[in-house]
Amino acid sequence: MRGYFAVGVQGLSKEGNFGNLVRTAHAFGASFFFTIAAEKTFAKPGTDTSNSGDHLPYYPWASEDELILPKDCRLVGIELTDDAVDLPSFRHPTKAAYILGPERGNLTKSMQDKCEFIVKIPTRFCLNVATAGAIIMYDRVQSMGGFTDRPVRAGGPRETRVHQHGQPRFRSGTPDALKG
Repeated sequence: MRGYFAVGVQGLSKEGNFGNLVRTAHAFGASFFFTIAAEKTFAKPGTDTSNSGDHLPYYPWASEDELILPKDCRLVGIELTDDAVDLPSFRHPTKAAYILGPERGNLTKSMQDKCEFIVKIPTRFCLNVATAGAIIMYDRVQSMGGFTDRPVRAGGPRETRVHQHGQPRFRSGTPDALKG
């Protein structure tokens, strides 16, 4: 899969949700994890059984004004609003940072304004923050991962998709150093 992604939460307060979400981010291949205005700094969450802190950078920013993302990284808010894009209709950016709201709350209006996109999971009501994050990451991997298309009938594909590497293409001819 090309590109990268990060996952963050604004105003997170529960250690269990932190551990679950950072472990899931690690499992799905996130490049980093962040919190904004978390009620506390999460050092060793008990629910992170993969020890993600050894493998995934964690940035605990005190406020949304401190948020620094890599060049060209697009901020995607996950929020249940009327004008948000439904997740099944959303094309994920190649370079993205997904930000979720806190438990029993929403992304602040100023954070929503910082987001290039607001996406919602089409549910009847809000989900647990760790569950919502897992759904977003699964959708990203499923839609960008280069998997075989789903078959028309029930069941899995008959053949697995194998990527074939071709010869390199150069805009102005093959460089002398690569000529045989």
